[in-house]
Amino acid sequence: MRQKISFKSGDIELAGQLELPDSPIKFFALFAHCFTCGKDIAAASRISRALTQQGIAVLRFDFTGLGNSDGDFANSNFSSNIQDLIAAANHLRSHFNAPQLLIGHSLGGAAVLAAAEHIPEAMAIATIGAPSDAQHVVHNFAAHLEEINTSGKASVRLAGRQFTIKKQFIEDLAHYDRNHISLLKKAVLIMHSPIDEVVNIREAEKIYSTAKHPKSFISLDNADHLLTNKADSDYVAEVIASWSTRYVDNDSTAYQPILTDGSVLVEEKDHAFTQFVSTKDHTWLADEPLKVGGRNLGPDPYDHLLASVGACTSMTLRMYAERKNLPLDHIKVELAHTRDYHQDCDDSEQTGKIEAITRNITLIGDLTDEQRLRLLEIADKCPVHKTLHNAPKVVSTLVNKR
Repeated sequence: MRQKISFKSGDIELAGQLELPDSPIKFFALFAHCFTCGKDIAAASRISRALTQQGIAVLRFDFTGLGNSDGDFANSNFSSNIQDLIAAANHLRSHFNAPQLLIGHSLGGAAVLAAAEHIPEAMAIATIGAPSDAQHVVHNFAAHLEEINTSGKASVRLAGRQFTIKKQFIEDLAHYDRNHISLLKKAVLIMHSPIDEVVNIREAEKIYSTAKHPKSFISLDNADHLLTNKADSDYVAEVIASWSTRYVDNDSTAYQPILTDGSVLVEEKDHAFTQFVSTKDHTWLADEPLKVGGRNLGPDPYDHLLASVGACTSMTLRMYAERKNLPLDHIKVELAHTRDYHQDCDDSEQTGKIEAITRNITLIGDLTDEQRLRLLEIADKCPVHKTLHNAPKVVSTLVNKR
């Protein structure tokens, strides 16, 4: 699922694309694209989509003056790129969850390495074809340096397009080296192709030698700088997803209240819709879908209700089958909830629309018709089913705590 977003970096409105998995979100990642590229470059799009298949939500956006973002590229620089990344992280923190993973392609890799100290929640950084310091980008317009220094700016053709490079851009780059990499207390993954003609693989060696452990290097054999081959992008995403889960925090498991048997605790996680749900031995998340303002980090309340009925049904059938030595190989229970259900039985007291839980039960095994019908009767005897039919009274008590 894609969601267009926008956010402010200073006075500039930046355009972003949030890629969201269909499954519950494991954590959020922030992606920085290459120099003069945009958020929709093939590598960024493919890697982001592939990461969502692994349950990772990814925000990619256009830096100031590029793509659909406001501002003038000629007035941007490496410092503004860092500020844009920090603004993107702030937006995720305020509206979703702060990014725990930073990904940077080419100069974007140098940018995430520099911005990481300002994003405390980010515990893992992955670079792809990145230079060891921002000044490496100067080689793209080295032939125009004299004009830039003399006239203050020059029109430079990069990746088939014209860009104005100002002297302030060059001067800003001079403030950055790679010393900050050694100070990072975060895991670093360096991915680089030995045949990269834009950023030599020696840059990866410099990053690796400067970074402290934990650090890893992956060679992107036969890949070009822009990862134009989809197989290379998919491989990068697969490696990043597997590697990063070793270092990021899983909020759903970090929360561990102490409870007794038979108790369930529900407590807010984000003071919105996301909830911690805990029993004595387990903790998981409940949430609402994105379309109603949730973050889709877990099943919604009705999903939990259906799951309770379904699980209890299956367990009850299995217990009965084991006790009666029935040849029941597998049980599948599919449930749905509706508030627009027209009862088609002979219950004359029910008219119009009522709420209903529909339960389709599949029984696999060498069972007779009589055994199947008996199992259907047993399904209605599951404890949760009986509890719902008994119309239990919910007794609420206000606990006064300040």
